[in-house]
Amino acid sequence: MEKTDMIYGTRAVIEAILAGKDIDKVMIQSGLTNDLVKELIAVARNNNVPILFVPPEKLKRLSTKNHQGVICILSAVSYSSADDLIYKAYQEGREPFFLILDRITDVRNFGAIVRTAECAGMTGIIIGEKGSAPITSDAMKTSAGALNHLPICREKDMKKTIQLLRDNGIRIVACTEKTEKSLYSLTLTGPIALILGSEEDGISDAFLKEADELARIPLKGKIGSLNVSVAAGVAIYEVLRQHGN
Repeated sequence: MEKTDMIYGTRAVIEAILAGKDIDKVMIQSGLTNDLVKELIAVARNNNVPILFVPPEKLKRLSTKNHQGVICILSAVSYSSADDLIYKAYQEGREPFFLILDRITDVRNFGAIVRTAECAGMTGIIIGEKGSAPITSDAMKTSAGALNHLPICREKDMKKTIQLLRDNGIRIVACTEKTEKSLYSLTLTGPIALILGSEEDGISDAFLKEADELARIPLKGKIGSLNVSVAAGVAIYEVLRQHGN
């Protein structure tokens, strides 16, 4: 992560939030309770900026500067609203096609997924407020600039967002190894949202329960799973194939 992606110090971070900077998250050293930190927490929450309370070692790994126990990670993009993207797609006569990412934390994987999704003309990518890769200049580079063109939605309540998609006629398909049903056996026409899960343990049970369909990518070798960015590419282009694109 480049130094230009970060702002250090409590007052500087407060001013960045109030100035409307696009912020990925604010990290605050655990145990800090002074008045200025309390003000920062209130400002961040009022402006829907994610806050993480972390041990001092975490902040030290990010920077040796005098950060006063507070580091702000700037976002390389302005976030979009899923509701707005759904409305825009239907208004333009297009079927919404979303990707929902559950705890994808590797910046390189995230960037590669965004690149593929943009090339496929997807409506947007939905990520959770916490537990996702930071969208910094590193992610921008890895995406080959695709983050400049593909809308990203950062949602606090993912369950509510998935219900919003469903209420707007969008079918939720989870790509997971926890089913015997092949991706290629499903009909993937119409408005679709694909869920892809963590590099470590796949899609969480909470997300699997929200899906309308579970589907796996058939594997013929001895390795048990694909890299998540590769799996995303396979699933995205199967949807395009079935749509005749």
